[in-house]
Amino acid sequence: MEQEKRRVVITGLGTVNPLGNNVKDFWEGIKSGRSGIGRITRFDVADYPAKIAGEVKDFDPSTFVDNREARRMDRFTLYAMGAALEAMNDAGLDPESLDHERFGVVLGNGIGGMESLEEAYFHLFEKGPRRIPVMTIPKLISNIAPGQIAIRLQAWGPCYTVVTACSSSADAIGEAAKWIQDGFADVMITGGTEAAITKMGIGGFCVLQTLATKFNDAPEKASRPFDKDRDGFVLSEGAGVLILEDYEYAKKRGAHIYAEFGGAGMTCDANHVTAPHPEGRGAILAMKVALSRAGMKPEDIDYVNAHGTSTHLNDATETKAIKAAFGEHAYKVKISSTKSMTGHCVGAAGGVEAIVSVLAIRDQFFPPTINLDEADPECDLDYVPHKGIYGKINAVMSNSLGFGGHNGILVLKKFVE
Repeated sequence: MEQEKRRVVITGLGTVNPLGNNVKDFWEGIKSGRSGIGRITRFDVADYPAKIAGEVKDFDPSTFVDNREARRMDRFTLYAMGAALEAMNDAGLDPESLDHERFGVVLGNGIGGMESLEEAYFHLFEKGPRRIPVMTIPKLISNIAPGQIAIRLQAWGPCYTVVTACSSSADAIGEAAKWIQDGFADVMITGGTEAAITKMGIGGFCVLQTLATKFNDAPEKASRPFDKDRDGFVLSEGAGVLILEDYEYAKKRGAHIYAEFGGAGMTCDANHVTAPHPEGRGAILAMKVALSRAGMKPEDIDYVNAHGTSTHLNDATETKAIKAAFGEHAYKVKISSTKSMTGHCVGAAGGVEAIVSVLAIRDQFFPPTINLDEADPECDLDYVPHKGIYGKINAVMSNSLGFGGHNGILVLKKFVE
């Protein structure tokens, strides 16, 4: 007889992203419809078609790690560590009080330590192989972020990275939930992290012609999902981390519960390396799977936090996929892309947007899609343009779609005893 799956609840949140280095500042930015996009400051962008990005600002890792340790971590790991420690504190969890064997870390990451890789290439080509920094490999490998967090917090359970491009975080959250549902963990740190605003990162996406360039002189207007004048996404960075717990475990310790995990869907378009399936085949299936695993129908979803990248292909295809998966309810459900404010955090996007989804439920608030001045005719649903609004939200779907045809869909719902 199949064992009944345990309920999974969300008890802690932590983030570092272009709108704020903590959840409070980030959520205030989202609710006010503020853009975190600006001109790139880390290197000279004179030769780059795209000159803007969603940089994390005023980030000070010395508040949680000493300078020696910070030098041994790439930026993507530092973002993850900062967000994870905030989430643990928010959840009121003391690592020493946990059963270390039932405590794990599953994070999503798309690219790894690109900054460290570029630094190593510079030393290799300019100074020779013996001058490659000693910690290059441990700094750049994508699994090192959860590894470092596990070392810091003594999480002996499942510890790994999910790498599925822009759906990495969503898939990681789904994976983390399974460990709890199946009875092998009580507490999981999950979400995602990314730090790809580097010369290679910006340059690589520029040659793919995927980045927004039309609004270099007005960065705050550049990310415009579903708008007819959109011309690409804005590369961003940061981390979004959630604490998942077994409901009975959380209840026993008197934890504050933000929301409940409903279900996740993970599929592949199996169609093209960088373009979505023209009919949204994989996204449709992933939405249906997530709803099925949550035991819900399309009509139960009040809000969809869309992938909404601000590219011509994604926005039209995602709209088409939502229509196919939701039927007539597609015209009733509210949808928005908070990437209009944060830019695209790539492997961290699903974690950051899961936090948005949780807080939307808590505050009964539909976040806006800013810069939606005139919708593309192919994008004809309710995307909550310009200003967010309050309303009833019992369940949210969060969509993440990535290169390689990856689709990661989450369903989160209001917690009820």
